[in-house]
Amino acid sequence: MGDRKSGILLPVSSLPSNYGVGDFGKSSFEFIDLLKESGFTIWQILPLNPLGYGNSPYQPYSSKAMDDLYVSLDLLQEEGLINKVKPFNKNSDSVDFENVRIYKQKYLKEAFKKFVKDEGFYEFIKFDWVYNYAVFLTLKKKNNLDCWNTWENKQKNWAKDKKFNVEQYNEDIEFEMFIQYTLYKQWMSLKEYANNNGISIMGDMPIYVGIDSDDVWFNQKMFLLDKDGRPTFIAGVPPDYFSETGQRWGNPIYNWNAIKKDDFKFWIDRLKYNSKLFDTIRIDHFRAFDTYWKIPASCPTAVEGKWIKAPGYEFFDKVFEEIEDIDIVVEDLGDLRKEVLTLRDHYNFKGMRILQFSFDIEKNENDKENLIIYTGTHDNQTIKGWYNSLSKKEKSAAREYLDEHGYDYGSIGLDFVAMILDSYAEIAIAPIVDILNLDDDCRINTPGTVGNPNWQFKLKSFEKLRNLVPTLKEMNENYYRGM
Repeated sequence: MGDRKSGILLPVSSLPSNYGVGDFGKSSFEFIDLLKESGFTIWQILPLNPLGYGNSPYQPYSSKAMDDLYVSLDLLQEEGLINKVKPFNKNSDSVDFENVRIYKQKYLKEAFKKFVKDEGFYEFIKFDWVYNYAVFLTLKKKNNLDCWNTWENKQKNWAKDKKFNVEQYNEDIEFEMFIQYTLYKQWMSLKEYANNNGISIMGDMPIYVGIDSDDVWFNQKMFLLDKDGRPTFIAGVPPDYFSETGQRWGNPIYNWNAIKKDDFKFWIDRLKYNSKLFDTIRIDHFRAFDTYWKIPASCPTAVEGKWIKAPGYEFFDKVFEEIEDIDIVVEDLGDLRKEVLTLRDHYNFKGMRILQFSFDIEKNENDKENLIIYTGTHDNQTIKGWYNSLSKKEKSAAREYLDEHGYDYGSIGLDFVAMILDSYAEIAIAPIVDILNLDDDCRINTPGTVGNPNWQFKLKSFEKLRNLVPTLKEMNENYYRGM
């Protein structure tokens, strides 16, 4: 059966927590134990970067830094850096980002006051992005969190000329570096625990970065911006399954000519660092390495725009020249021209298949092994919600198909999980919401919409998942996954 693997998609923020949001503490380690006991070998997460507009992990303030929401207060307490912490929103089934952030901030300040710089800290800050990000976030906070391109010129231009005196904010800058060191240390400890238990981490890398990010501030020539640092063109996709007016993401478009002239250094550095954090990197919106939708920034929707050719082959040749052992999988969904698939297959990248979009999938000679199959992703309805939206005739046909193939595990969600586990695909991954058979009120994100309830989904506890461990282990064994 080859090297067949399976995994669960669960954002770190969605883990159970005593403090209102999932973090790198006890629940993360417990989830790894549950994965192992259930026969899974992959934990797929969403981007860990600082959440930007709409609390979206795909509009981050940085492509290398992590969000301080993920610092484990319990681990800080074990280090003796903070005193006992009272629970906050412990039983909530959604993340109140604003208030959780305020709540945790006072403990992070307390920990910083007691922190003594150690060898690990000095080694960590050798990463050149660390100080730059700390300056960026410090100045951003001094400017009411406004985007860098609205700051007064002497601050805005620090990324280019270093003339503004940032030393007056040294304590604030060191605080931000401490936070990033703490996140790095806690995450690498968690990753080591996962790897030692046979679990690999699949990280998610957005192809684009947010305009309000240290990436753009320090690399302005690598993006299509005007003289004031505002995007002249922005990213998105034309009208599709999700939206009649397309998706206007708002991310600035890359200046690929400048990036290519610089030997793709911006991207190589980004991938090199992320390959330290994750065993596998999933690159979102892969098609933009072939052709990308270029929308004039003045357009209110994504209807207007044009497809522009990208230097995909030159780029990936350089990536594998510079980073030999990197493991990349790609999101190749949507209405694609054949050249995108040719680019994908040239590098033997695993693409994706979504069961909701190909329910009539049958085991046949056209089925591919070199792919990842999902019941759905973070952008889809839950399987239960999707199934309930079908017509009576469609539901009957679906149930007949499931019964024919012996997919009967007690819920519509698990039955569809069985279908992906049984497929030819080398990797099968199910979102936690489908394993737990949750309805659309637990949907992680709805494309084309911004803000609540997107990204807020959170588990109250692992009780239901723990009860399913014997069933999940049986399913993985039945379909030769993770053996």
